[in-house]
Amino acid sequence: MKNIQISAYQIGLVFKNGTYKKMLKEGKHWLWFGEKVVIYDVTKQFIAPVELNILLQDKVLVEALHVVEVSDNEIVLQYENGLLKQVLTAGRYTFWKGIVNYEFVKADTSKIEITENISRATLLNKLVAPYVRFYAVESYEKAVLFIDGKYTQTLPSGVYYWWKNSIAVIVGKVDTRVQQIEINGQEILTKDKAALRINGYAQYKVMDIEKALLQNKEYEKQLYVAFQLALREYIGVLTFDELLEKKETIVPFILQAVKASAENLGVAVSSFGIRDIILPGDVKEIMNQVLVAEKKAQANIIMRREETASTRSLLNTAKLMEDNQMLFKLKEMEYVEKIADKINSISVNGNGMLIDQLKQIFVAQK
Repeated sequence: MKNIQISAYQIGLVFKNGTYKKMLKEGKHWLWFGEKVVIYDVTKQFIAPVELNILLQDKVLVEALHVVEVSDNEIVLQYENGLLKQVLTAGRYTFWKGIVNYEFVKADTSKIEITENISRATLLNKLVAPYVRFYAVESYEKAVLFIDGKYTQTLPSGVYYWWKNSIAVIVGKVDTRVQQIEINGQEILTKDKAALRINGYAQYKVMDIEKALLQNKEYEKQLYVAFQLALREYIGVLTFDELLEKKETIVPFILQAVKASAENLGVAVSSFGIRDIILPGDVKEIMNQVLVAEKKAQANIIMRREETASTRSLLNTAKLMEDNQMLFKLKEMEYVEKIADKINSISVNGNGMLIDQLKQIFVAQK
């Protein structure tokens, strides 16, 4: 016989010739010849040395163990004293009861929805994250959910968590803020065959996500084409001169023309504008010539108007001077003053007659 000591927090399993006999708890025990004992730390996970079903025939051992069975498409979250320690996948696991407080949360990962009582922090834990897929829908977004290719529901803003498995999950999102579409490089012929290149823009907002994503493919491209066609419809029936005269009516026409198409796409168009109308080189040259000719004609008109006004003013002045001798002398003095401004010095030579002549210039005759 052989004496063996089992310490606290230990359990021994007795085997004889490879066959399980019994379980030993803390204390001194005698072993018969041919018996061996395998000692286990009860604070650790129990790994069976032989087929577990054989050991579980011992009711005493069964009472001392947590036996956790995990099926396919399941996981079990193992907690020790309230802390997540590991994720158990398909298989059978055993843990000693007593010292460590174990908790096990089983989850069915064959479905999409996470119905188990598992916190968000746990779902984002690095141990659990490989089994979870999540999608974020921002506050300015809406989304539609497809499961195995079938539309399921419209998702408002928020964060969504689903189990990761073989089921296909697709989330289609749209931005519900006001967006802008550029309509550039549109080459369009006017009614009189003038080739124009037009650059414009439009602002729109998605109002119905189901129309935009479920009933239409690439709604942005379809909206772009609607603006293209509306521009061609408006410009194609006008001559170049008519287009220049009616350019302020283009925006309301385009907005009205695309309204119905936009509603069918699930969007609302809020504004439209033309950035540039680019003319061909020859048309541009002709327009410049016309502009120069118009400006010259306007300058001529202004010059003639000023000449007429000046002549009328001179005539009025002459009539006043004819009736008023003193006014005539004042006008003479004004001109003498202007002449004097240009002269630095005056040399006077001659007899008294010269002085009398100068006097006659500045003194009115009685």
